[in-house]
Amino acid sequence: MSLSILEISYLVASLTFIVGLKMLSHPDSARKGNLIAAAGMLIAIVATLTLFQDFDEDKMLNYSLIFGGLIIGTLIGTVMAKKVQMTAMPQMVSFFNGMGGACAALIAIIEYQHHQHTTVTGFDGELMVMLLGLLIGSVSFSGSMIAYGKLEGKIKDKVLPMNQAINMVLLGAIVVLIIYQLFGESTPLQFYILLGLALVYGILFVMPIGGADMPVVISLLNSFTGMAAAFGGFLYDNKAMLTGGILVGSAGTILTILMCNAMNRSLTNVLLGAFGGAAGGPSKSQSGDQTVREISLSDTAVLLSYSQNVVIVPGYGLAVAQAQHTCHELEKLLEEKGVEVNYAIHPVAGRMPGHMNVLLAEADVPYEKLQEMEEINPKLANADVVVVIGANDVVNPAAKNDPSSPIYGMPILEVDQAKNIIILKRGMSAGYAGIENELFFYPKTRMLFGDAKDSLQKLTQEVKEV
Repeated sequence: MSLSILEISYLVASLTFIVGLKMLSHPDSARKGNLIAAAGMLIAIVATLTLFQDFDEDKMLNYSLIFGGLIIGTLIGTVMAKKVQMTAMPQMVSFFNGMGGACAALIAIIEYQHHQHTTVTGFDGELMVMLLGLLIGSVSFSGSMIAYGKLEGKIKDKVLPMNQAINMVLLGAIVVLIIYQLFGESTPLQFYILLGLALVYGILFVMPIGGADMPVVISLLNSFTGMAAAFGGFLYDNKAMLTGGILVGSAGTILTILMCNAMNRSLTNVLLGAFGGAAGGPSKSQSGDQTVREISLSDTAVLLSYSQNVVIVPGYGLAVAQAQHTCHELEKLLEEKGVEVNYAIHPVAGRMPGHMNVLLAEADVPYEKLQEMEEINPKLANADVVVVIGANDVVNPAAKNDPSSPIYGMPILEVDQAKNIIILKRGMSAGYAGIENELFFYPKTRMLFGDAKDSLQKLTQEVKEV
C-alpha cells in the first residue's frame, strides 16, 4: 500500500513541476508557480522519507544525515537568496546549477560503489546511466563554477594554445573510456579517471567562451544538470526526479536555442568562438564626426514631457544602479502628463535570460508595457524619444552595419530609428562584448552621464517642475 501512495506522491509532484514551469512564463504568475513547484518537491521529499522501504542494509536511510543536509542546505539557500542583488542573480543561478551537477555526479559515484558488487551478463544499461550521469554532472559542475567565476569577475577569459584541439582529444578519451567500460571491464580506477577527465573538460569547455555569451552557457549547463538529474531518476526509479530532470533538461535546451537565435548565432559558433572575449576598438563602420553630444537634465525633462511616445530600453547598468523603482516612478509621472511609455526588452539584455523582465516586475511595472524585440522594433521609428539606461551591445548598430564586428548579425533593438536618443551611462566604456557603440556618436544621440539611479531621481524631479 505504501508503495502505491509513494508513486501517487511522485505523480503529484511531477504535475506541480509542469504547472509551476508553465506559470513561470508570465511575471504575474511566476512567483506563485515557483511556490507550487517547490511544494511539489516538498511532497516528493516527505513521501520518500516516510514511505520509502528498502531492506538492503547498505541502502537504509540515514535520517540524521538526511535531515542535517536538509537543514544546512535550507539555511544556506535562504541566506544566499535573500542577500543576493539582482545584478548578481546570474552568478547565483550558475552556482546553484553547479551544485545540482555535483549532486548528480555524487549519485553516480555512490551507486557505482554498490554496482561493483553485482554481476551483469551482456550489456549493462545501469552502468551506462551511471557513467553518463557522472560525465554530464561533472561537466556541469566544473563548467558552472567557471561561469560563476567569470560573472563574478574573479576569472578572466583565457584561451589556451590549441584549446579546441585539447578539448577534442579530451572528449575523444572520455568517449573511448565510457565505451571500454560498457563493453569491457569496468574498474574503479577507470571510473575515477573518467571523473577527472570530465571535470577538466568542463573547465576547458567554458574557459575560452566570452562574457557576452554567458546567457547561452548558463542555459546550456542548466540543461546538462537536468539531464544528469534525469539519469539519477532512472537509477532510483524515482518518477519525480525523472520528470524534474527531463523538464529542466528540455527547458534549458529550448532556452539555449532561443538565446542563440536571439544573437543570430549557432550553438557551435558560441562554443567554439570567443564572442565577447576581448575588447575591441571603434567599429569600422564609424566614420566622420566622432563627437559625443551631452544633454542637461532640464533639457531632457522638457524633451520627455512634451513627447507623445517614449520608449525606455533597460540594460545591465539599470540593474547595477538598482534604479528600476526610480525608472517606474519616472514612467508613471510621464504618463500623468499624457505621454505613452513602453519598455523595449531584448532577449539577452543583462547577463541572464529574462533578467530585465524580472528586474522590472520587481518594481511593479505592468507586464503589458514590456515589449519584446520583435514587437517593439517596428514601432521605434515613431518614438519621439528612446531612453537607453545602461544597455549597450543590444542597441549597437554595428550589429547591422559592420561585418567585421564580433556582434555582426545579432538582432538588436533598433533604437537608431527613433527621432531622439538619450543614453544614460556612467562613461564611455564598452559593453560586455568589449566593443565600442557607434550609436554614441549619432547626431540625434545625447549622452546623460552619471549613475543611473541618481540621474533618474534628478530627472524625475525636473519633470515634475516642467
